[in-house]
Amino acid sequence: MQERLESTEKKIQRAFIVGLELPIRRSDGWNADESMDELERLIDTAGGVVVGREKQTRPKPEVATFIGSGKAQEIEELRRHLEFDLVVFDSELTPTQQRNLEEIIDCQVLDRTAVILDIFAQRARTREARVQVELALQNYRLPRLTGKGIELSRQGGGIGTRFGAGETKLEVDRRRIRERIAALKVELEEIRIHRARLRQDRAGGAVPVVALTGYTNAGKSTLHRALAGSDVLAEDRLFATLDATTRRVEPQDAEPYLLVDTVGFIHNLPTFLVAAFRSTLEEVNEADLLLHVVDAGHLKRAEQMQTVVDVLTELGAGARPTLVVYNKADQVEPGDLEHLLTHTPGSVAVAAALGQNLDGLQKAIHDALQNRRETLELLIPYAKASWLAWAHERGRIIMEEHQETGTLIKVELERGLAGRLKAGLER
Repeated sequence: MQERLESTEKKIQRAFIVGLELPIRRSDGWNADESMDELERLIDTAGGVVVGREKQTRPKPEVATFIGSGKAQEIEELRRHLEFDLVVFDSELTPTQQRNLEEIIDCQVLDRTAVILDIFAQRARTREARVQVELALQNYRLPRLTGKGIELSRQGGGIGTRFGAGETKLEVDRRRIRERIAALKVELEEIRIHRARLRQDRAGGAVPVVALTGYTNAGKSTLHRALAGSDVLAEDRLFATLDATTRRVEPQDAEPYLLVDTVGFIHNLPTFLVAAFRSTLEEVNEADLLLHVVDAGHLKRAEQMQTVVDVLTELGAGARPTLVVYNKADQVEPGDLEHLLTHTPGSVAVAAALGQNLDGLQKAIHDALQNRRETLELLIPYAKASWLAWAHERGRIIMEEHQETGTLIKVELERGLAGRLKAGLER
């Protein structure tokens, strides 16, 4: 209770955000104002409040201070007037840029990555999520150990509290950080192996796996609750959940499946963050079906969808069977919604928070899962008995009968695995 009181009494940090508009249109489709709007939502999620913003147009970022020393000095003058506690840049700063800016602006300077890490540190609940977050934090911390560095103590309060408030002690050296990173990687590998065993057990039970994926705040957790009746946290904030949560769903008129909720994506998500959460995101690589949940009414819907596709491709899951689910359909005009469904064949529109069209989604999931499997009846010669064990491990055996020349089986497998089995027996 005492910790809770201290946390509620902690001063809400006031942030000033800075963005850079380049003359060349960004390849991800976002302009500076739209990206800064999202950064403001990230800061709100982290527990801070934005009291002002500045957008600068430059041909390219300035090497030493990102925005130039003159603009940095202007922001320092604004700080004296607005009394903000930190400046947050909507792009990733180099350690040198961050140090130089803090020499001019007399407050803490953070970047977009630091805000996302702060949210992750607040939201991590399971052992796996905590290990992944700490690994990402340590990788971020490593090059920022000199000057005004990074303090990773878990203080109460919101944005920036996991990143220090000024000069830090320099006794924490690079060697100790690297040793900690190495230890975390070992621990994460153990968790990854454990997850792989769980997935293997699920595969042995022949229960299909459906993984929710999508842009952060598209409504994945709300849909998980609606379909599985789970207690997954669902709120109108970015990165509401970090942990991969699995629940069994038993539709009334279809086969049961396991529904997995995973961390949402966001544009400008640093590569090392994707790498840190790879063990959690491996769930999408192993799923029989991906549900790509999209906020149907979002103005940047197309860009958000492309961000998800890009990250899935980076994870090696770009070719997985995918069903697009347009969520929050109640917030879209009927004509616009019909246009979306027409131009995305096979997609489904739902309003998860209201429970609208969940039956239609269940039918679409059932149809997609049915198409993914093939039933084979074949004779496995005793000389190739290893394929019998292989079929038991990866498929669902419907019938098995030992005959004079081999074992006759009827097995249900994913289409790709069915092809491998047939090819193996023909060699």
